[in-house]
Amino acid sequence: MSVLRKRKVIRNNEANKLAVINALFAAEFADACATELIGGADEPLYLPAGDADRTAQIFYRQDFLASALHEVAHWCIAGKDRRAMKDFGYWYNPEGRSAAEQIQFESVEVKPQALEWMFSVACKKSFHVSADNITSHGENTNDESFKWAVVLQAQHWCSPGSLPARGQQFVKALMAHYNTDATCSEYYQLKHLR
Repeated sequence: MSVLRKRKVIRNNEANKLAVINALFAAEFADACATELIGGADEPLYLPAGDADRTAQIFYRQDFLASALHEVAHWCIAGKDRRAMKDFGYWYNPEGRSAAEQIQFESVEVKPQALEWMFSVACKKSFHVSADNITSHGENTNDESFKWAVVLQAQHWCSPGSLPARGQQFVKALMAHYNTDATCSEYYQLKHLR
């Protein structure tokens, strides 16, 4: 198979999975939680329901499956107060964070990335952990400790009743559709992270 044809097959597979993700999210949460998942954004963004619009919106970057799963993971983890704030009240500093800012960023990214990993396993998609800022002012961050934290969180969530309720609901929907089991802790090993 030629490289171009292989890329087209991969893109079509991702597009098909993205359509399923959008449909499953709508089926599970559109009415029950008045929230919609929307692709095509230049940057990911969460907008809470406002006075004029009674529906919260989760925007994911362009048509990237990983972005959709990651933004859904943030939403599934966010509590009621956080879901009332734009972007769940989190700050975002682009590439070039200080070492202290990177540590703070990683501390709030462990759970969403662990849940995104579980969603990825459930829909048979590869997962890549992202510290989002490999270097800070020329200093290497401790990428290995961040990966370990994501591994440990994912393994913890394999225990019955440990996942956040919306996360559990979405994992179950994905597993039912793709006939997978994303709750086996053996999937979540450091050696499986890229």
